[in-house]
Amino acid sequence: MAAEGPVPPVPPVPGAPLPVVLVGGLHADARRATVERLLHTVPGSVALHHDLATATAAGGTVRRTVRDRTGLLHEGETPLVNDCACCALREDLVPELERLADSALCRLAVVELWDSVEPKAMAEVVAAHCGDDARLTGVFTAVDPALVLPTLANGDDLAEAGLAAAPTDERTVGDTFARQLEYVSVLAVVEAATAGTGEGEGEEADAGDYALLTQLAPAARQVPVDSAELAAAAVAGFDVQAAAARQHPACALLPQEADVHGVATLVWRGHRPFHPGRLYEALEDLTCAAARSRGRFWLADRPDTLLSWDAAGGALCVENAGPWLAALPDAAWEMVPAERRVAASLDWHPEHGDRGQYLTFTSPGLDGAGLRSLLESCLLTDAEYAGGPDAWRGLSRAFDQLLDPVS
Repeated sequence: MAAEGPVPPVPPVPGAPLPVVLVGGLHADARRATVERLLHTVPGSVALHHDLATATAAGGTVRRTVRDRTGLLHEGETPLVNDCACCALREDLVPELERLADSALCRLAVVELWDSVEPKAMAEVVAAHCGDDARLTGVFTAVDPALVLPTLANGDDLAEAGLAAAPTDERTVGDTFARQLEYVSVLAVVEAATAGTGEGEGEEADAGDYALLTQLAPAARQVPVDSAELAAAAVAGFDVQAAAARQHPACALLPQEADVHGVATLVWRGHRPFHPGRLYEALEDLTCAAARSRGRFWLADRPDTLLSWDAAGGALCVENAGPWLAALPDAAWEMVPAERRVAASLDWHPEHGDRGQYLTFTSPGLDGAGLRSLLESCLLTDAEYAGGPDAWRGLSRAFDQLLDPVS
């Protein structure tokens, strides 16, 4: 680490909320390095961590530790809630933050999230429930650039990797990591290769690794862990509402077209709907064509439904994200967030409204021309399009199994 002196957070004000920064990410060594850096550069900082890996081994409890730069201050356990370790974390986190705030000794609370915990859920808990006692001032995901591609490409279930937060946790390593990257405003970057997930150990990051990281998370600022900027970023402030909008399929801030150091991002847009049968047949090829793809799309047989596309590690999740704005009565628009109304107005089509295809694919060695050709082959032909919405509804119901599963 660079030899730099302590960097205090905002000057203490009597009665002011306790600044809270969340540090998450599947790269455990990078995460711990980030936490240690904050503890050693911000006087009066305290780190709070809930170890969800102990939930089963400890007979239904989650182990909590609180420490500062000198070592462990105290530890304890909190019981599982609804057989869910992540739920126990939510129930225990706010009281612990309130206790730290009441002590008047803590200048910065550094919450080190467990491996597979996604920062969105915890950020919203802190913002909604800490009141005047604590204020969320930063949300980081710690990353080792050399491990970004192997982690993103890992299609194993979290349960197989020993990282599930609940018995019903069906997430994969790749899609969890993608959301950890895309939600935050700051990526805390370690510049030396670390063990992290165990993949890529001993490898140094190259220009392609950094290009991939930049294209995956265009809204996040990359801050070296060993820089003085890290402490300043921890108290810079964090907008939970804006962060949620960045991930919502209707108005997500998606990557831009790029081709740098062998890593490319394809942005594919269109207004004509997909033929459900042809798109369904192409799903495997489209999912495996890129390390990460996401966006929104519409199907001819479901013209009123906005569908989200979320793929990583060779696994695809397609979900109903609600109605397109063009399918809603005018009176309902007032209940829609302003961010979504603005996003819709920018892409408004005179015939289809905000309905449209907006998909991005990011990967080293991306075959952009092949992807474009495959995507365009899945659209309605001129003859099919001429049939109009009434005829479209009678097309293949290939997506029914994905979107309307029988319980």
